[in-house]
Order: sequence, then structure tokens, then C-alpha cells
Amino acid sequence: MKHVHLIGIGGSGLSAIARVLLKRGMVVSGSDQQTSAIIEGLRADGARVSIGHHAENIRGADVVVRSSAVPDGNVEVQAALQAGIPVLKRAEFLERILEGYQVIAIAGTHGKTTTTAMVSWMLTELGLDPSFIIGGISRDLGTNARSGRGTHFVIEADEYDRMFLGLRPDIAVVTNIEHDHPDCYPTPEDFYQAFREFVARLAPHRLLLACSDDPGARRLLEEARAGGHTVRSYGVNHWLGLDGPDYAARQVVPNQRGGFSFEAVQLGGSSTGVRVELQVPGRHNVGNALAALAVADCLALPMQQAAQALAHYSGAGRRFEVRGEARGVTVIDDYAHHPSEIRATLAAARARYPEQRIWAVWQPHTYSRTRALLNDFAASFEDADQVIVTDIYAAREVSPVNGFSSRQVVEAMKHPQAHYLPGLTQAADYLLNKVQPQAVILVLSAGDADQISGMLLQKLG
Repeated sequence: MKHVHLIGIGGSGLSAIARVLLKRGMVVSGSDQQTSAIIEGLRADGARVSIGHHAENIRGADVVVRSSAVPDGNVEVQAALQAGIPVLKRAEFLERILEGYQVIAIAGTHGKTTTTAMVSWMLTELGLDPSFIIGGISRDLGTNARSGRGTHFVIEADEYDRMFLGLRPDIAVVTNIEHDHPDCYPTPEDFYQAFREFVARLAPHRLLLACSDDPGARRLLEEARAGGHTVRSYGVNHWLGLDGPDYAARQVVPNQRGGFSFEAVQLGGSSTGVRVELQVPGRHNVGNALAALAVADCLALPMQQAAQALAHYSGAGRRFEVRGEARGVTVIDDYAHHPSEIRATLAAARARYPEQRIWAVWQPHTYSRTRALLNDFAASFEDADQVIVTDIYAAREVSPVNGFSSRQVVEAMKHPQAHYLPGLTQAADYLLNKVQPQAVILVLSAGDADQISGMLLQKLG
């Protein structure tokens, strides 16, 4: 295999694979519907990328890999099949590039991008030169993927389209399990079953590390332990579940850096705790950092140095990313697109900016998710002073579900200052007319609403 063609190369999943393959000296080509900064970066690294899908794009490829959003009828998929070239999804292809590594796979409904970035950064700072694939750009590492010289491969284990069932990890981390992707998993039990199958792919004597704070992850731990798997747990609320976790966070307090400080301890262990001073905001990041430290301990790495590395961790793109400040208004992008993520992000904003008014600008992501979780979304904005809801970002979905729209979500909200403004420009103009100094605008979007941040900063500046 010398030449790999990736259909949908501009997405977070395939762009990361492309970077790993380029670093290994392979020929990489790809296609996508439109150009982007990611695509321009891949071109600069040596990938041949075409805008638009055409049969001739796959010429010379040994293997074609397609994103989950690419249908069977795609012209490049059909051309490859007619030419006898294997066409694989990410799940089928990943096992090939992970062979020979100690694989640390990080899964969960929430927190997996940040935790993957934390572990990758930590191992890099400790001189282990890991390979990694992250579902976002690490600000510290400057990329979403790398092929290192070390023995470890850290990978974000994405549950969408069951991608993570193509992995055979040595350490599987599960941050939480809360129903998502109803287009792929119609019921919460369908979603949970996929995580069961993920754990079943652990080889004997390999490790499941999961968060005992979360009911779904706790259930998974209990079942895995009963099934003979090696398990360890971590938790911030360490009085919950399993008679206490193996790794706990104690003395969790806000610090002067805008994040939280805590002591990470191994309950029942012989080692003393280490103090961690995070600069990334939000109590939820205490759990993510604790997971990373638990990985370090399981790998027998020096805990004090691991804690120091996490203290320097500055975040991932679109994860509470401060885009700028103008005229006393702070503009932040966040990828939150699930009710629990929205609540956690707004709580982080309230903790970091306790004296400022918080404007939440939310672009719902996919009709199926927004409709399935409507009541939870409607109750997720208590920590915001003002709420703006734009039209739903369809992503991979073609049309609304029976005419369903964001207006119905706003109508279900009890928040006294919730407004439906369908267009991104309309939302930006409303903010420019209404927002006052000493305000924080938090744009919550897994789609293209981060454009609002750029519009605001340009006009405010």
C-alpha cells in the first residue's frame, strides 16, 4: 500500500489520517466539496487534494478510504469499485495504521477530544514522541495528528458510525456514555451497546479505564469487571460507585489561572497525590485531566512530570477557544452540541467570568439530535443571561424531520431571554446592536456558526 485516496479529506477524521500517512512517506490524495484551512494545510504537507468528486480523482490509488458522510453512490466510490480498488471506511482502515503500536483509545460522548489532546501533549512533554489522532486541532501540538517515533498511539475513539469498533486498544478510556447520534443509534440502549462492543474488543490483560462519576460508564465498568476484564476507575465525585474509584480528584477549587486546581490521588495506592494547576476552564476538565493522569500511572510514567505537563496544556480548537476581545466584549468559540456539553461549557464560562453577562449563541447540530433531545436542550441554558438560537446545521442530514426547526426549541425553553434568529448574519447584527461592554459571547456550534465570532470581532474592532 503506497497510495491512499481519501474521500472527504477535509473532515477532522480523514484529515488526521492523511497527516499520519504523509509523515510515513506515503502518497496521499483526496477530495472534498469545498476548500478550507485544513485542506490548504494538507496541500502544503504534500497531499494532492481535488475540490469536487470526480471518477479520475482515484487514479493510481491502492486503497480508497471514505468518510461516514460519503454515500455508496458517490462517483469516486463507484469508480474505485469498478476498478477493483478496495473502498474502506475509517473503522476498517484504522487497524492497518495502528498495527505495532501500544494503542490508547479515548471514547465517550463528551470530553474525548480534550482528553485525547491532553494525553498526546502529556506524552510529548515527557519525551515519548507519540503518534496521535485527535478530533480537533491541539493548540499546544499545532495539529490534529502526527506520526511519531515512539511506541504509543493515542487516538480519539469516535462512536459515530461505529468507527471505534475498528480499534483494538491496549488501554481503552471511557469518559462517559450519554445518548447521542440518534440517526445512528435510535435508542439509549443502542448507543450503550456500541460501547459494550468497544470494550469487547480489548484483548486479554488489556485495560478499561472509565469514569465512575458517570452512570453509563459506571455500568460499563461493572459489566466489564464481571466479565473478567481488567478495569480501573477515576472520579471527581469519588463517593459515587464501585466503593470509590482507583483515581480521585480532591480539593477541587478555582484558581487564578482561570481553571481549577486539584490533588490527584490513587486511592488505596502507595503513591502520594500530585497537585495539578489547570489553565483550561471548567470543572469538567478536572475529570479529563484526571483521566490523563490515570493513563500516565498505568504506563508507569512519573506523575509529577505528567501533572506539570497538564498545567501547561492550553486546549484544543473550538473547545472554549477565546477568539478575541474588542470594546470590552470577549468572544469564545466552543464545539458544544449536546445538552450536557452546553451546560458544562456555560458553567465554565460562569466560573471564569463571574461578574460579566454571558450571551449564548447556539447553532443546533442535526435535526435528529435536536428533536430527540429537545427537552434537554431547552433546559441547558440556565447559566446564560441571554440566549440566541440559529437555524439547525443539517450536516450529513438532507432535510428537516417533518418540518422541525429551531423555533420549536426556543418555544420549549423557559429561559426569559431566549430568541430565535435563523441566520448567522442576523444573529451577528442583533448582537452588535444589543451587547454591552463587560460581556462574554459564547458561540456554541459544531457547524459553521463560528463565522459569527469572526463577524463580531471584525465589526467591534
